[in-house]
Amino acid sequence: MKHLKVHYTILFCLVPVLVFCQDAFHNFGNLRFHGNSSVGFHLDVINDGIFDNNSGLTGFYSNQVLTVSGSSNPIFQDIEIVTDNGLLLETWMGITGNANFIVGDVLTPKLSSASYLNFMDMSFYTGTGDLTHINGYAGAANKETITFPVGDGERLRFLTLNSNATNDLAKCAYFPEDPNNSETLGQQFPTDNTASEDLQISGLEFWRLESNQPSVVNLTWDTNSAVGLMVETVENLLVVGWNKVQNQWERLGNTATSGNLQTGSITSEIFTPNDYEIITIGGTDDLLEPFTVLELDNYFMTPNNDGINDYLLIDGIQNVPNNVLNIYNRYGVLVYSKPNYANEFNGKSNRNGVISRGSGLSAGIYFYVLTVADTREKYQGYLYISQ
Repeated sequence: MKHLKVHYTILFCLVPVLVFCQDAFHNFGNLRFHGNSSVGFHLDVINDGIFDNNSGLTGFYSNQVLTVSGSSNPIFQDIEIVTDNGLLLETWMGITGNANFIVGDVLTPKLSSASYLNFMDMSFYTGTGDLTHINGYAGAANKETITFPVGDGERLRFLTLNSNATNDLAKCAYFPEDPNNSETLGQQFPTDNTASEDLQISGLEFWRLESNQPSVVNLTWDTNSAVGLMVETVENLLVVGWNKVQNQWERLGNTATSGNLQTGSITSEIFTPNDYEIITIGGTDDLLEPFTVLELDNYFMTPNNDGINDYLLIDGIQNVPNNVLNIYNRYGVLVYSKPNYANEFNGKSNRNGVISRGSGLSAGIYFYVLTVADTREKYQGYLYISQ
């Protein structure tokens, strides 16, 4: 038997084509869901056979992380995702109908774009939000236009791609990282290396976009993007990109903006995404003077919950709410970043890839940079953490 026809929610084991065991559902042969079938996976899926011509609804249900892996790529019509701790893709998985995000994110490794959720042909998605999106790479096959539902696991930071011709395959992922020292990619894209002196680059986030078609993109910002650090008005915002050949940041234009300095969106001019390693939001304002650098106090912390020096307390910070605090270790790695800092830092990192997020930083010397948008100033100093 080469095909498996299912008309209700159940998992089958057909040896030797399929192996159903305690830990995974493993396909070695030629498997297909027909018609209006409804199939639910509650265990990991390993696909080493043919599993790419399915119809009906396929669901992924678990309060643990479910993993899809294997040497071949499964393609489903409609899927629904109810995974409290995420659906992890270790290969690409295709959708030809609707992907319904109900609970949890789709997760993919971000170091490489080899694994992704692929929206194919006329496919679409529903139910996305801050806690239900793709934390990793989304793909788009045979599409001219798509809004990629990508984010960082806590925020939806979608990017809209509008190409001049059909993309055989486009991909996108979002990184809530400082491009000066990307923890995930292990690369540096210095924000002071720009094609013009007046160009400013966000140090808080960027997107990686793959497409060989001339395109325009639409990016969004929210309060955590802190675009007010770069411009005084949204009209001076720009889409910017790191040119792979020139190894510098370049303007990708501003053909439309909407919103205010707290939330909004911006549309680029036409460019070819594959010419750029990453893209983000930047700005320019010829009327503004360059930042001045002022020395602030050095601080000492003993975050042991004894009520003494447990927090980084900056006097008067409540009077400058439009700020961003970045803390770096002695190797220059960003270990903490907080827009609108209000004395919350208690010695724990909030950056993935440094240590376990939410864990205490080791004892030692750190340095901080406090950027204040309203006065166009940067304050810097040292911070010593003792256990």
